[in-house]
Amino acid sequence: MSDIATVDLSRWRSGGSSADAVAADVDAGLQRAGFILVTGHGVDPSLTSGVREAAREFFALAEEVKAAYAVRVGGHGWLAPGAEANAYSEGTETPPDLKESFSLGAETATGDVDVDRVWFAPNVWPAEVPRLQSLVTRYTAAMRAVSDDLLALFCHALQLPGNVFRDLASMPTWTMNINHYPPVSVVGEPQPGQFRIGPHTDFGTVTILDREPGAGGLQVYSDTGGWQDAPYDPAALTVNIGDLLEYWSGRRWPSGRHRVLPPQPDAPEEDLVSLIYFYEANHDALITPLEPPIGRIAGLQPVTSADFIKERLDAITVA
Repeated sequence: MSDIATVDLSRWRSGGSSADAVAADVDAGLQRAGFILVTGHGVDPSLTSGVREAAREFFALAEEVKAAYAVRVGGHGWLAPGAEANAYSEGTETPPDLKESFSLGAETATGDVDVDRVWFAPNVWPAEVPRLQSLVTRYTAAMRAVSDDLLALFCHALQLPGNVFRDLASMPTWTMNINHYPPVSVVGEPQPGQFRIGPHTDFGTVTILDREPGAGGLQVYSDTGGWQDAPYDPAALTVNIGDLLEYWSGRRWPSGRHRVLPPQPDAPEEDLVSLIYFYEANHDALITPLEPPIGRIAGLQPVTSADFIKERLDAITVA
């Protein structure tokens, strides 16, 4: 898919003219589709494969065992099949998404009980797969480092002085979802209009995805190309910006609209696991959109990160 640029993060880290060139590619790529592929990120592939293997152990457990860890959307634990319908965030009523997830998030408690209950609740780890905790803890630390590098790169791409994003993400909220997309033999034939994940945009600043390619895989939308299969590079992370960064950029960069196709007839036993890290900002960060000429729209009002994200999470929860 030509609308999605591939950028080498190691070239950005090297500085100088190489960094300037990477920043220009990022700006152009994000304006097209809100997505980029990122190589040179430095994440150990053996760590990624270890997380995926441990996650498959958890998802293979009996449903009554996983039910002990069940939570609603936004909680930390197991999201059962039928818990989400992501297309609701666009105002489209669809059948529930054909997936299950294990979800976790930041635990940097503020001391405010109401804030911590929503944004910094303790993670819950399955006793049946003890290695999952240590692997995911290492993986999310790596994702945080990549996210911070990306936000610094994005500031450079926007020709901003310093790193204004870093100052508003000193103790950020974030979520990691490990998504399991079972085969038809488990979920049954998809209903009309049903997806593994329905069409939507993400809610925060950056999303970092490590995915397995498949027939029922990721598709990305752009104004020029419509819906197209996302390009896949086993050495690359797939990165998209979310609604909060779209707003922050003064709508210069569109939030990356995407979907995950349902299981396809030519691959009925396809079984995929994706690792998704959703990065945001401090829960109380006041996000002031960039004005023209950097931003595209003048007069957008400041928003608080937590209020902005919570409204969108509530929209995708299946009652």
